[in-house]
Amino acid sequence: MHQTFDAALGIDLLHANQAGADHNRAHFDRWGITCLNVMSSPGAGKTALLEKTLAALYGELAIAVIEGDMTTELDADRLRQYGVPVVAINTGRSCHLDAQMVAGGIHTLEHQHNPKALDLVLVENVGNLVCPAEFEVGEHAKVALLSVTEGEDKPLKYPIMFQEADCLLITKIDLAPYLEVSIEQIAANVRQMNPDVTILPVSAKTGEGLQPWLDWIKARVQLIANTGNFQLSN
Repeated sequence: MHQTFDAALGIDLLHANQAGADHNRAHFDRWGITCLNVMSSPGAGKTALLEKTLAALYGELAIAVIEGDMTTELDADRLRQYGVPVVAINTGRSCHLDAQMVAGGIHTLEHQHNPKALDLVLVENVGNLVCPAEFEVGEHAKVALLSVTEGEDKPLKYPIMFQEADCLLITKIDLAPYLEVSIEQIAANVRQMNPDVTILPVSAKTGEGLQPWLDWIKARVQLIANTGNFQLSN
């Protein structure tokens, strides 16, 4: 009985969250904004990648960030240095952002800025390889990061994140020569979970692989600008 109740409760929570996510996406659609949900385990390099992304796309795309963290605004402060609107959300004990939390971030953006002037909202989710992938927040695509320092087996051990991802960034590839790890094997393991995902090896430190990532972002923003089609493909 207890297991049945827990399962039903989980389904109810996800159903309620999905309704909120649909509401958030309706806001983005109305404003003509692309929203990307950026997810990874702690320390995979989300904030460092976003720093490089904001610097590279400055003046080319109008970007805002919704920054999720359990406590502090340390990462939000790092991103504010790039002259973009950043809304910080502290989740407390929750290991992921949900649609209601992001809705609060959206309304803050709406009150403080002109959302119709934005091209892109980047949601940096809480560091966790499980929960963030299960709770949609209104994004048009999910971006997962996996650092080479995490090993080759993580896609097999934590499949949901990689099954849900539209784009997978293999990060910190500058460290690969110093580790007993194969970028090709990581990619192969990801493909077992998700044959169609876009896989982009990248180093935020050296800039290697950064341009394909920027091109991936711009292609999706341009697709929406040209067609209004938010059903993005890889």
